[in-house]
This record gives sequence, C-alpha cells and structure tokens, in this order.
Amino acid sequence: MLSYAEVQEENMDQPSGRSFMQVLCEKYSPENFPYRRGPGMGVHVPATPQGSPMKDRLNLPSILVLNSCGITCAGEENEIAAFCAHVSELDLSDNKLEDWHEVSKIVSNVPHLEFLNLSSNPLNLSVLERRCAGSFSGVRKLVLNNSKTSWETVHTILQELPDLEELFLCLNDYETVSCSPVCCQSLKLLHITDNNLRDWTEIRKLGIMFPLLDTLILANNHVMTIEDSEDSLARLFPNLRSINLHKSGLHCWEDIDKLNSFPKLEEVKLLGIPLLQPYTTEERRKLVIARLPSVIKLNGSVVADGEREDSERFFIRYYLNFPQEEIPFRYHELVTKYGKLEPLAVVDLRPRSSAKVEVHFKEQVEEVSIRLDQTVAELKKQLKTVVQLSTSNMLLYYFDHEAPFGPEEMKYNSRALHSYGIRDGDKIYVESKTK
Repeated sequence: MLSYAEVQEENMDQPSGRSFMQVLCEKYSPENFPYRRGPGMGVHVPATPQGSPMKDRLNLPSILVLNSCGITCAGEENEIAAFCAHVSELDLSDNKLEDWHEVSKIVSNVPHLEFLNLSSNPLNLSVLERRCAGSFSGVRKLVLNNSKTSWETVHTILQELPDLEELFLCLNDYETVSCSPVCCQSLKLLHITDNNLRDWTEIRKLGIMFPLLDTLILANNHVMTIEDSEDSLARLFPNLRSINLHKSGLHCWEDIDKLNSFPKLEEVKLLGIPLLQPYTTEERRKLVIARLPSVIKLNGSVVADGEREDSERFFIRYYLNFPQEEIPFRYHELVTKYGKLEPLAVVDLRPRSSAKVEVHFKEQVEEVSIRLDQTVAELKKQLKTVVQLSTSNMLLYYFDHEAPFGPEEMKYNSRALHSYGIRDGDKIYVESKTK
C-alpha cells in the first residue's frame, strides 16, 4: 500500500490535466483537512510498516466535494479503491472530464456510491459503452446538468442502473426526447428544466420511459399545451404526484383542467405562465385552486380546507355574469356543491376622513364638519371661532350617541380624532375652564 506522500507524488505524474486522486490528496490531506474523530471519520487506509497511522491517512468524509478542480482523469485505481471504499456521495461537477472511461474508473472503485454529480463536464465528447456504464449500477441519484449528454448515453445509463431513483438532465439543450428501448421502472424524480422542449408529444415520451414517475420538473421549457386526452394522460403518468410547469407556455384554462387527469396528482407549480398574466395575484391562486380539486399544494404553499372553500366560492362568483358559452364545466360542479351564490356586498373599509358633528356650547348648537386626521389640539383651534374661547381655556367632551357611558373628556391634545371612532351625528361639548 502506498503512503499518502507516494500517492501524491505518483498522481503528479499523470500525463495531462489533474487526476481525481491528485485533487483528492491535495484537498483532504492532513494539513488541509485536519483529522476529526468520530464515526465514519478518517478510518480509511491502514498504516504501512514504514509510516505512522496518522501520517499515512487521508481524512475523507463519506461525502466528497471535488467540483471545479480541473479534473481530467481518474488516477491510480487501486488507490481510489483504498481511499474511497466508504464514500457514498461524490460531486465532480464543473471539471474537465470528457471521457466516460475515466469516469468509470473512478466510480467502479467507489463501491458504496449512491449519489454522483457530473454536471458541467464535457461528456458529450465521448460515447458511454455499456461495459463502462455497468460500474454505475449502485447509483441512485445521478446529476448530468449542463453536460450535453446525448439521449443515447442516457439510454445506456438507464439500462445499467437498476436502482436509479432521481435523474437530473437540466440545461442540456434538448429539443426532443428519444425513447429508450426499455422502460426504467425505478425512476421516481426527473429534473429536466431549462431545455427547449415545447411540444407535448416529447413530454409524453417521458411517461412511456418512466411509468412510475412521482415528480416531474419541467420548469423553463415553454411547453405550449397539453395535447393528450384525459384517458391517455392517466395511462402515461399513473403515479405522478407532483409536476412543475413554472414559466411554461401554457395559455388556456383547458390545459389546467387536464392536470386533473393525472390520478395521483397533488402538487402543482404554475408560476410565470402566459395564461395567468392578466389576473391579479388573488385571482390567479383562487381560480387555479378551484379548478384542481385534488391538489393540496400550489406553488409551494399548502392549500388548507378553508382556503379551498373560499377559492371555490370565489370561482362561482367570478363566473356569475359570464355568457353561458364561456362558463367552464367546473362552475356547474361547484354550483351543485354550494348553490348559486349572490355577489358579495361591496364594503368600503377605508377609514373615514371627515365627519359632521354637533358642537354644543352653553345654549348654542352648531353643525361643524371636522377632519378626523387632525389632533384634539388642532380641533380646538378650529372651534375657537365657533365658541369664542381660547384653546388654553377650552375643555372638550366627545359624546357617542350609541355609547352607554356618557361623554368622554378629550383630554390628550396629541390624540388623533379618528381614534375616538367619531361618526356623522355624534356630539362634541365645549366648556370653559373658567366658569
């Protein structure tokens, strides 16, 4: 077994670029990554007779992050196997790996690997052979974002990864989807955002390839419409629980209604679609909730029972005066549930800005219009000319004709009049401090 120093020296001699093992030794050397005691920490390479246990050991965690390190090749496979036997997650994104054979050398020597991120590596420059793909067989989560991976390579991977559960294919410039010759029964989640998929005939191929798909994330693909029939959608995506259509090109309510065809759908994301642009924020959410009776989470927010009922009642009132030919079928379903509702009364909840009150001073009574945004001190100034008293010699009492407790002295000069709840017809009594 080579010591740490020998491994580092050997990997410095790679013919071009930087090797996986070279970068591993540099990043996780005892000097750069101090030894930490605890379960799963640092127990990787037994000491050689010539070296001490601490000197000959790399302190590797089970999750390795080696992104943006300029890696082009694997390095010595026996050393990868010795150092990485316990590793379960590996991030190799944004490196210079362009040969699938080199990737296979790394992965085949990490026997417990379940998560692999190869994003932003130029892997489109080589072909993945099935014998190399077999080394990925234990991987459950695979990230190939911005790798421009061909569909041919994706098909090879799917055939050799029997336990693959999550696949990320974002930013790969896909305009079409190529069907795999065999279905992938294990995949539950597919991220395929930020591509150029516009036609629903391409999306339906995903249902054919991944019949047990639970989550489909299609954001930023500009899908224009959902073309399949209700029966066809139910057959294509029988297990789909969540779909993300953020910033798609959907532009008619019929497309939203078709989401009800997915028998297990309960979570939908629909922000930034052309259909909803003309509506207010309240209208967008309520109209969508009312059309999707089985959805329990919309745009990341849980739909509570109270919100659903409010939305469905809102939906009925929204379409109340539409021409019969423009009223959606969902309206009639909800009328059966709630009855035909009357429009809500329009209530102006804005605070009053003024009121007409009776000002009483001695035997004198005069109706005065007062501003309610002013203070008691400002009101006294207004009443100076009415009662012929100075503000310093004036006592004010507010009498609410509906209150049972009698007049209330307006003793605080800085208090705003609207805080008294003054309305038209109320009374203000003025008395002189000097009788």
